[in-house]
This record gives sequence, structure tokens and C-alpha cells, in this order.
Amino acid sequence: MKIEDLALQRSKYKHLSDEEWRWFLQQVEGRERTADKLPTFAAIDDWWYPVRLSCEQCSSELTAKYKAEIILPQIEQIGQISNFVDLTGGYGVDTYFLSEHFDHTDYVEQNAELCRIAEHNFQFKIQNSKFKINNSTAEEFLETAGQYDLIFLDPARRDSHGGKVFRLEDCTPNVVELLPTLLAHGKQILLKLSPMLDLTQAVTSLSQVTWDIHVVAIKNEVKEVLLLSGGTDKITAIDLAAPKQAFVFTREEESNSVSGLTAQAVCQCNGLSGAAGLFLYEPNAAILKAGAYKLVGARFGLQKLDVNTHLYCSNQLVENFPGRVWEIKSERVNVERMKGEQVNVICRNYPLPPEALKKKLHLRDGGTAFVIGCRAEGKPMLFFAERI
Repeated sequence: MKIEDLALQRSKYKHLSDEEWRWFLQQVEGRERTADKLPTFAAIDDWWYPVRLSCEQCSSELTAKYKAEIILPQIEQIGQISNFVDLTGGYGVDTYFLSEHFDHTDYVEQNAELCRIAEHNFQFKIQNSKFKINNSTAEEFLETAGQYDLIFLDPARRDSHGGKVFRLEDCTPNVVELLPTLLAHGKQILLKLSPMLDLTQAVTSLSQVTWDIHVVAIKNEVKEVLLLSGGTDKITAIDLAAPKQAFVFTREEESNSVSGLTAQAVCQCNGLSGAAGLFLYEPNAAILKAGAYKLVGARFGLQKLDVNTHLYCSNQLVENFPGRVWEIKSERVNVERMKGEQVNVICRNYPLPPEALKKKLHLRDGGTAFVIGCRAEGKPMLFFAERI
């Protein structure tokens, strides 16, 4: 039964007080909303769920386990006693999975209700790690904190009015301001940041430390950006739906890379006049967010359609490309013949957005074919293609 339908059946639960009824609805809704996102928790009968916003904003189990995976090489070098603190505990998803590698875990959260829920839930953690719940702000906790092998923060990305913020300095806590204190208390720092974050600006703001950057996506949607201290300026762009296609590089490699353009390599890619039979590639969202615009083409031997068009082509199919691949069936879209047809329309560096182009061509959403609008060889082009 959906939560909306259940909420209308208050009269069937007269034995519950209003407060108990609200809690009951919160538990039903929480499990309903997060069962796929957090399967480990859904399998625990007496697991408690926080309010809707906390469920929506928390990490997924996939991304939380990925965090635990990337810190493992450093953690294995730590001695017998290891300490971890999550300074922005929230629902506790990241705390729960990161704690697996530590003997002691401090969960820090300023919201008393979230602390109550975490204290109940962490009793189901089957391991030797000891949990301590701290109802405090990150800043207050650090005033008397000891030393930690790992400090984790997921700064709140909303201002006092609930509006979204994207600069590190505007988040709570202010990581830029807090960084010297974090370094004084932690051997390693792991930050979870907004997918909308400007990576260059973030690393510049935190230049006291060398970071490894992880851009994490699931099914071509960037979910979070992770910064891990003590790194070597390495950037990993990964879609957890296809982890073996992770793309690892450095800014220096991208800067020094040369991506051939189709106009400069007609003989290699047959040009785009007579483009039928060519293969078209779009890197996944994690790679594009990470900024590997030239290097991805160079590594896979592809030609870029245009300087500012992040689509690439080849005259032979390249296997295991980390992104979407199409075969171009025609460089010209037969508008009259396709009227009313079901076609997927995408636009990349094209004068019209997809909805406007779809309306102009009188197309309907759906089907397996694609119309791809983009700028190539310095001019707008439309390709009719099929997904590989």
C-alpha cells in the first residue's frame, strides 16, 4: 500500500496517539522510499527511518560502500587500533559502511532526533567496532576531539533559507575555514561534495592538501564528488553501474592531451560528409564532470566532432567505451518521412534544446532510434543513429 493511501486510513489505527501515528507513517514511507537505495537496511526488521528529507539526501548503499573501498589501502597500513569520526552523521549511511574498517567510530550530528535514530540503528551493526553518538556540531566536537585515522564530512549544501549553495565556503560546516583543524585531528580527510561543485575551484580553495578526486555516478547520473586527502592529484571518474570502465587520469594528462577533430582528420574518420556507418560516442556523465574532454578521445583513438562538442567518432567500433555508443545511419534526417515517429532526441552544443527540436521535427518520444543534434566541423548537424 502506498503511503498516500495509508495516510487516509487514520480511523483504523485509533489505538495510536497522533505522535505514534506520525512515527508509523514515517517508518512506512522511509522503508518504501529507500528499499532499493539501501537494501541492507530494508532487510532489518526493526530498522528506524528518519524524515523524508534525510532519506532523500542520504548516500545510497552503493556510494557508501565505494567510499569504504577507496579508503581501504590507507586503512590497511594503520596499526591495531583505528579511530574514525563522521562529523556530519545525518541518517548514518556513510557512518555505517565506513565504520567496518575501524575499531572505534564517533558519529557526530547536531540534530537530536537523528542521533536517537542512529543510536537505535547502530545496535544492528554486526562487528567489533564501538560506536559513540555525539549530539554536537562538527566545530564544537573538534574543540575537545582526539586524533583520528579518518575524518569524514558531508557539508550541508543549503543556506539558512533552504536554498541550494555550491561554493564550499557557503556550506555548513565551512570546510575551507575548518581545514587546518581537520588536519590537526585527522591523518586522512574524506569529503563528500555536491555534484554541482566546480572541481577546480574546490581544489584551489583546499590547496593546503593534495587530494585524490572521485567523481561517482550511477546509471549515468553523477551522485557525488569525493575528495580524499593525501593523494597524488589523481582523478577517478566512475559509474558504479559499470565499475570496470572507471576512467583514471590527472589534470596534467588532460592538459597535455591532443584530441583530433574530424575536420583535421577526414582521412581517418572519413569526414562527416557520408557519415553513415560511423560510430558516435558520448562519455559517461562522470567523465564529463571530471573534465576529461580531450584525453578520453585520445585514449580510445577517437576524433572529436568539435572543440566544444563532447561527442567523438570513429570508423570502426571501439569496444568497452565508458559511455553511450551509436551507429550513424544517416547524416541527414528525413523530416517528412519521420513525422510522428517515436524517436529519442538529444542535443549537444546545438542551437535548439531537445524539446524544441522534437517539436520542430514533429517527433514523439520513445522507440530505439535517435536523432542527435550537435555542432560538428563548425556547423550544426543532425544525425539519425541507432544505439549500440
